[in-house]
Amino acid sequence: MGQKHFLRGVRVIFAFAVVVLLMGGHMQAEEKRVTGVLGFTMKSIDGKEIPLAGYSGKVLLIVNVASRCGFTPQYKNLEGLFRKYKDKGFAILGFPANNFGGQEPGTDAEIKTFCSTKYDVTFDLFSKISVKGSDQHPLYKFLTSKETDPGFSGDIQWNFQKFLVGRSGKVIARFAPSVDPLSKEVTDAVERALQQ
Repeated sequence: MGQKHFLRGVRVIFAFAVVVLLMGGHMQAEEKRVTGVLGFTMKSIDGKEIPLAGYSGKVLLIVNVASRCGFTPQYKNLEGLFRKYKDKGFAILGFPANNFGGQEPGTDAEIKTFCSTKYDVTFDLFSKISVKGSDQHPLYKFLTSKETDPGFSGDIQWNFQKFLVGRSGKVIARFAPSVDPLSKEVTDAVERALQQ
């Protein structure tokens, strides 16, 4: 009788150990999957919580955008870049910000209307955030900090700063606000990233 209880106990412990090991492996896979920028959850321009982990495996261009900037016409070529590569695993994430000269004063609804009616934007837009200063959003702290992004850190210079993120969630290039989204510099970098 005692031996039966002992064997049953061993089986229960063994089963429990297997479950723990399997869960541990699953959790490690989850941690690997949501590295870099993919670990953040952002609010869409429509107010929905969007885990950036949903973009895992895609090449991303993260851009801080504004509606009343000298670079605002870049919306047209950002959309052109998106349409050119979206079927190959590419996405653009636009983050409206009012940090430079008050050039994005609108509400999320106004920004969305402006982008869709003036530039026919179909790439993903997010709720307005701060990209520098004391109220800087954690995503942009991550992108600009030497500790978390040693290769491409430094303050955001102006609207339309661009970060290229590889399929693993790691920043692999950074482009100044003045660099056109359809320039050879950007398209070559996007194509290289898509091939990896």
